[in-house]
Amino acid sequence: MKNVMVTRADRGIKDMTDITHPLLKSYAKKFDMDFVVLSGEPKLYTDDKRPHYRILEVKDILQEYDRALLIDSDTVITPNCPNIFEEVPEDCIGSIFEDKGTRKSHRHSLIFDVQKVWGDVGWREGYTNAGVYVMSKEHSNIFDPVKNSYWTGWGSADVHMAYQANRLNYKFHELSYKWNHMTMFSEPWNGNASRFDSNIIHYAGNGIFENKHISRLNQIKEDLNFLYGNNP
Repeated sequence: MKNVMVTRADRGIKDMTDITHPLLKSYAKKFDMDFVVLSGEPKLYTDDKRPHYRILEVKDILQEYDRALLIDSDTVITPNCPNIFEEVPEDCIGSIFEDKGTRKSHRHSLIFDVQKVWGDVGWREGYTNAGVYVMSKEHSNIFDPVKNSYWTGWGSADVHMAYQANRLNYKFHELSYKWNHMTMFSEPWNGNASRFDSNIIHYAGNGIFENKHISRLNQIKEDLNFLYGNNP
């Protein structure tokens, strides 16, 4: 079994990746994954070449690998994070579902919007997040265009990939929020869960926990110091 970890980044977030990528590389090495950074021009059949669509290159990468962990560069792997490939069955796509709590109504509206444009595929719930996402070679056609186009509305790659996966009737394995702990999972509806009890912290969006007056980069630095001290 040949596995790979794939992340996306460019020079615009170098201050962040200088501190997050060493942890990603260490995790990849620990569990025998190759490490690939996608940094080139996004490949989209539209003038709207948004950075999220660098993810399309994973289709080509999966010609060489059996399984892939897609992980955003604004994530921190916590010290005791286990092997995510052991959590997700090989025939499933693994992701948290984001249509919960305060985001439920909005994410369901996005699920409705894409099917209004591209056709109903029976997708009613289970809004996935590509920030931490496990897939196998057999799932690589979720990156193909739909009717010669890609979803460039709100949600971009997340919506596109989920629409295709539902259209193709792929099985999902819902990951616990502890595998992709965004700020939404520290809200009251989820018991104000501590990100430090999770496996992977994801600083998506503004990435600021606990309403601090702090930048996202400094939030990551503070959290790394708490988790690792001077020995990340």
